[in-house]
Amino acid sequence: MIKSELIEKLAVENPHLTRADVTKVIDAIFGEITDAVSRSGRVELRGFGAFQAKQHAARLGRNPRTGGAVHIDAKQIVAFKASKNLLARINDELHKSAGTLPEHRI
Repeated sequence: MIKSELIEKLAVENPHLTRADVTKVIDAIFGEITDAVSRSGRVELRGFGAFQAKQHAARLGRNPRTGGAVHIDAKQIVAFKASKNLLARINDELHKSAGTLPEHRI
């Protein structure tokens, strides 16, 4: 699902809100998550998962075209770790579509 599909789905499920209102809400939520990760380095959404900023150290890499050494600066990346509830739901859906039952549930 992409952002526009999410907005469309929420607009259909909430007819009292305009598409513009739903777009503002989604943009505000994503903006707050982005700001919080950049400030504190971690955002946890219970039952969904956690976003966390992780530091990658500077290193020496290779230019694939020339094979020469290239310095790669230190940087931060954002990692996402799914919650146990989300993973259980995804795995249950996988087993339903495959026609098998999971061995255990969380």
